[in-house]
Amino acid sequence: MRSFIIILFSLFVQHLFAQTPLTSTEIDQFKQHVKQTAQQTKTIVSDFVQEKQMEFLNDGAISEGTLTFKSPDAIRWEYTKPYTYEVIFKGDQLLVNDGNGTQHIDLSSDKLFKSFNTLLVNSIKGDMFQDEDFKISYFKAEDGFQVRFIPKEKRMKRFIASLQLSFSEEDYQVTQLKLIEPSEDFTLITFKNKQINVSVPDSVFKL
Repeated sequence: MRSFIIILFSLFVQHLFAQTPLTSTEIDQFKQHVKQTAQQTKTIVSDFVQEKQMEFLNDGAISEGTLTFKSPDAIRWEYTKPYTYEVIFKGDQLLVNDGNGTQHIDLSSDKLFKSFNTLLVNSIKGDMFQDEDFKISYFKAEDGFQVRFIPKEKRMKRFIASLQLSFSEEDYQVTQLKLIEPSEDFTLITFKNKQINVSVPDSVFKL
């Protein structure tokens, strides 16, 4: 009897969290909606919660902060809890301020770093479906859509097993970003209180 109950519960859970692959027609429609949204999105200001789950930690490490994006390629991650630091991507430049000074890194000199930068920018914009560096799969989830990206490039595979983007069914904006490492450790970023196309001065992306 106990085994029967366990089997029923397992089937219920699988059904509850099941994700259905999109048909080719549904994929085309989904991509069209997301691209239209991305083209209309000039700025994004959003709170975020970041969970870092590692094998040797019983509880995930939780961080909070604010993301600011300005088209075409400026992104600022400002972490406010439990510690404060800032990371800015602008063009081929990466700036990091950890409270002990500012580091400047030229991303253009390294193909891997440049791929990471392109991946990050396009992830926030929700417009990366033509990226030839990834195998892409599309799914219908309970609360929207999920797109999974598996890297093809060997060097990137050393750092990323897959990237999963979750999209709202209402406005086709990115709601979650999950980066899974080959070790199965992962980073999950959930966006909330998102503001679209608000005024963002260029000074936000200076350290």
